[in-house]
Formats: sequence, structure tokens, C-alpha cells
Amino acid sequence: MMDADVLRDKVIEMIKTIFDPELPVNIYELGLIYRVDIMPINNVQILMTLTAPGCPAAQTLPVEVDQKVRQIEGVNDVYVTVTWDPPWDKTMMSEAAQLELGWL
Repeated sequence: MMDADVLRDKVIEMIKTIFDPELPVNIYELGLIYRVDIMPINNVQILMTLTAPGCPAAQTLPVEVDQKVRQIEGVNDVYVTVTWDPPWDKTMMSEAAQLELGWL
């Protein structure tokens, strides 16, 4: 069985391949992923948000996260939960993402 820290790193690397459809930045750097937890038997729990409740990607991004994380060797099951608490704002973005968007 894979070490939980190694698996968590692989999950984050996979999430970094998913981009917000309206911004040229991956959803991890955008700060949309609040938590990645590796549970017993390599079940992955992901707590995420979206930039706004009316976000056009609200229907597709959580599904894409689920599908991509399931592709990682060693992952048993995936649970993606969307939350609005705390609400996302641009201060949650990484410095790299803010630079990319010209917000710094």
C-alpha cells in the first residue's frame, strides 16, 4: 500500500492538471482545493469550492476532479465535496497564480 503522504502528493499533482475554464490557472493554485485527505485503504477525500456559486464550471469541475484522481494508481475511492464556507476570494490564490493573472 502506498504511503499516504506520497499518495497525497500524487493527488495534488493530478489536481494541478485541472484548469478553471475562465482563468489560465489550475484550480489548486487558484485556492479552490481546501483539503486533500488520504483515508484508510487509500480513499481520497477532497474538499473544494468554486469561484462563485453561479460558476459555469460548478457542474463539471468536481466531476473532473473525481475522474482524474481515480486514475491515480493506488487510489481506492474518491469523495469530492463542494463547500461555500469559507467563500472563495482572490487572497486564497497562490502568489504564482496572482502573478499569472497580473493581480500582484
